[in-house]
Amino acid sequence: MGENAQVTSEHEGDYQELVDEISELLGAPATLENRDFELIAFAAYDSEGELDASALDPVRTRSILTRRSTAAVRTWFESFGIARATGPVRIPPTPEAGVHRGRICLPVRHRGVALGYVWLLADDPGPGERQLAAAMEVTPRIGALLADEARAGADLSRELRAVLTAGSGWQRELAVTELRTALGPRGDSLHALVCVAPWPSSDPDEAPSVRTVPGTTALCTLPWPDAAQSLALLVRLRSAQSLTPATTASARLLERAEAAGTAAGIATPRSGLTDLGAAWQEASAAARAAVAEPRLGPVAHWSSIGPYRLLTTMPPTASDDPAVRPLLAAAHRELAHTAEVFLDCAGQAGRTAAALGIHRQTLYYRLSRVEQLTGLDLADGESRLLLHMTLKAQRI
Repeated sequence: MGENAQVTSEHEGDYQELVDEISELLGAPATLENRDFELIAFAAYDSEGELDASALDPVRTRSILTRRSTAAVRTWFESFGIARATGPVRIPPTPEAGVHRGRICLPVRHRGVALGYVWLLADDPGPGERQLAAAMEVTPRIGALLADEARAGADLSRELRAVLTAGSGWQRELAVTELRTALGPRGDSLHALVCVAPWPSSDPDEAPSVRTVPGTTALCTLPWPDAAQSLALLVRLRSAQSLTPATTASARLLERAEAAGTAAGIATPRSGLTDLGAAWQEASAAARAAVAEPRLGPVAHWSSIGPYRLLTTMPPTASDDPAVRPLLAAAHRELAHTAEVFLDCAGQAGRTAAALGIHRQTLYYRLSRVEQLTGLDLADGESRLLLHMTLKAQRI
């Protein structure tokens, strides 16, 4: 498997065989997606044994190439009641939505719960009722595999969460042992821990599955400030010098989040599971830094966030310095920004004025106001350090 390959499971071959079986029964190209419309398997059926290019309408092409559908496409298909259906649902072609050919959706259910969908490209009149009934008899076998995979994923999610939230001592040792047992040989691999936060949904059931995130060994949700949540991913690496699988997984999730202000942080790679607690501190700190300082993101590596490695370890009260407090009032937001840019530019007036797009005399006036409000001397190194650290810390 390449570094950017789609994550696979022990059932991968079984899914493909079942989708091929349905495609043969109905004489139509078939795809299998989970309930989040993320591609699991597809079959390109053709009676002559060659791929029919006309089968690849824009929606199906995107699903196969990107392994997921857009939110608009998902909403459109769900409007036909496929999540509640227990039998085939026919969907007419809608060229304006990119659906150039009609479809038949076979809902995949397990114990009454919709776990996925088999999609068939079929023009009228399409497969007959007897053919569709035969195809529907295959879907429970797919549902059983999806349910088994979901249970395994839930177990790994629980074990990873236990490790990342356990205290010290025997609780952590027990949690690590249980996660190592659940992962088997994969537990001793080289991994990078990733934090994606804040995740736009507060419902853990809406978190993505391991299957849909390349290279991911385990995934769980964890609390984030302001009643939000974050995602923690344990991503396999081939080399500590190449974090491509972790950055690819992060990019995939940020695309899915579709939310401004969400960022990802990647910890230093580690072998085994013993140091996952420290790795989570690094990953979540890098994500916090990228949220506070967008130039570091949207994917920030712990090794590349500079002073934020220190700033993110400081308590929330660190930014409440009595000298700097007056400058942090809403009425002085422009002055605070000017001071931060001035300090970012190493106190060079020319660079600062150019960065802010203001005249030097305007800059000098603003800096004098900063000194008046704070009582700090901006010609003094320690005063500059205090002001700079406090301004950065208050955004963390």
